[in-house]
Amino acid sequence: MTGEINRRAEWLEADGLGGFASGTLGGIRSRRYHALLLVATSPPTGRVVLVNGFEAWVTTPAGTYALSSHRYTPGITHPDGSSRIQAFESQPWPRWTYRLEDGTRIEQEILVPQGSPAVAVTWRLKGRKRGVSLEVRPLLSGRDYHALHHQNNAFRFEAEVAGELVRWAPYEGIPDIIASSNGQYTHQPNWYRNFLYEDEQARGLDFSEDLACPGSFRWNLSKGEAVWILASERHPKGTPEKLITDFRKTEERRRRKLSTPLRCAADSYIVKGEKGGTIVAGYPWFTDWGRDTFIALRGLSLATGRFEEARDILLAWAGAVSEGMLPNRFPDRGEEPEYNSVDASLWYVTAVRDFFTAMERNKAGLSTWRRSKARRTLSLAVESILSGYMSGTRYGIRCDSDGLLAAGEPGVQLTWMDAKVGDWVVTPRIGKPVEVQALWLNALQFGAGLSKKWQEPFYRGLESFRSRFWYEEGGYLYDVVDVDHRAGTADATIRPNQIFAAGGLPTVLLDEEKARSVIETVEKHLLTPVGLRSLAPNEPGYCPHYIGGVYERDRAYHQGTVWPWLMGPFVEAWVRSQGSTARAKNEARKRFLEPFLRHLDPLKQGHLPEIADGNEPHQRRGCPFQAWSVGEALRIELQVLVTSKAIASKRRVRKTPRRK
Repeated sequence: MTGEINRRAEWLEADGLGGFASGTLGGIRSRRYHALLLVATSPPTGRVVLVNGFEAWVTTPAGTYALSSHRYTPGITHPDGSSRIQAFESQPWPRWTYRLEDGTRIEQEILVPQGSPAVAVTWRLKGRKRGVSLEVRPLLSGRDYHALHHQNNAFRFEAEVAGELVRWAPYEGIPDIIASSNGQYTHQPNWYRNFLYEDEQARGLDFSEDLACPGSFRWNLSKGEAVWILASERHPKGTPEKLITDFRKTEERRRRKLSTPLRCAADSYIVKGEKGGTIVAGYPWFTDWGRDTFIALRGLSLATGRFEEARDILLAWAGAVSEGMLPNRFPDRGEEPEYNSVDASLWYVTAVRDFFTAMERNKAGLSTWRRSKARRTLSLAVESILSGYMSGTRYGIRCDSDGLLAAGEPGVQLTWMDAKVGDWVVTPRIGKPVEVQALWLNALQFGAGLSKKWQEPFYRGLESFRSRFWYEEGGYLYDVVDVDHRAGTADATIRPNQIFAAGGLPTVLLDEEKARSVIETVEKHLLTPVGLRSLAPNEPGYCPHYIGGVYERDRAYHQGTVWPWLMGPFVEAWVRSQGSTARAKNEARKRFLEPFLRHLDPLKQGHLPEIADGNEPHQRRGCPFQAWSVGEALRIELQVLVTSKAIASKRRVRKTPRRK
């Protein structure tokens, strides 16, 4: 990327364990989560920031020039390294080209190797020039990744130097930091105070931090590449030159095999945890959440053919079913799991259904799959969920006499529209929410294929759904019926949740005419180039922008804010309404998918954000790297919009004659 560079745009390098490196193109950390070495001490949780960033200068015969920039309170940028960025490339990993005033060009790379709590930073002189040196000063903290760090007497600056290795142990109970370099280390303890994180300030949160600098590293760039590898206690063995060669070779091979930025991005969210594989909901602040995991898994794992990983994740969650419910979140710090979601369990059933469908297509291993322990375990988990919901469970979740699923109590947010400020639940949706019914009926239909006892509840619920949710005057579906458990009431607010009943899930619950009417309503009022609005602009309470402090942002979260992951069910429903023809799929690719990726992924990293503003220009907001946004984009690309011709091409095996 050359020319005009968006220096506020963010990049991410994940380690596959829950840790990561991230920052902005301009090098100025704008979030407390921007860090060079952030590791998960109990993967994928227990995250701590060890190395926040660095200061860097290059000295040439013409003078000394900064490569780094930082923001300090009350709004001062120093030094001016960001202004020297000439180009940025995101693939195969972040790479910057700096052009100094005397014409010297420096290339900087940041690479995080998969499966290791480490980061490699390199600097290379482009072209030949004598007398060019580099100095780098690490900025350390050793804090919880949600916290901020301030100057204190407990920080330990002492360094243990052994050849190419330098070790620091900032605090008791925090992993040591090990630096491996082909440069020279000089111990020079100092504090850098009052870093300003503008994104935190804009969010109404604490935004100032102090960082410790134990010393500096120095390299002669005229003699060769500068290599600086930072790791926690589990430092990979080898010389800096060998390590960076191995990292590059391994990562180039891995990322080339993944083939596209979207697939590479998907690899960032599927992580190895202490209890097996799981999915991180988003970077930088989410860990593994139930609802997010099961929605994202369909694209991240199943659409990409990573069936073993999908199986292991589903099996890991199967043992967490309690009274028909799955937890929506496993907390960071060892608290009890939170069973506070009506739809997480139903999304699990949907993911299991998709997994079963994928396994059934494997003719060669079909008989083995049908007899497998995994199939029995997942079937029992589905049975447990359906039985728990049928008989009734927490928070008033129960199958009503009409076959539909009632849920909710005052003060509790159970659906995916779960914003809460203090005791105020912004969108309570108590009663019978439309997408919960779509998920419930899809789950019952799948369950009926495992046991006939679920057939009657499915057909009873389907009949009730069709008669009770259709809003004739508007030509679309009510968002909630039996509002607050008051029989016969209905909420006609135009929201995107109805898309799941019109083709956004495996089973379409409406006839063709009504399904098409729902899709047209959603397209007219909610569709944007980057996803679906959570509320129509003409509805009371619509919030056009997701900005301000915690109260303002939570109020807007599901009141007009755009959700990119909803583009998946919308495109799926739209294609179905057009007959699922090759022509319809090609049109959907041009009308929806290509503008979607172009708008949300300008750096071509493959990463997509959590949300965007409801009004133009639909500014990216929220969590900058979100699993279900990437997952649904992959599901659209690799499943929903794939034509029979493309499928046949993928399955065709080309035989290459042996050379004599």
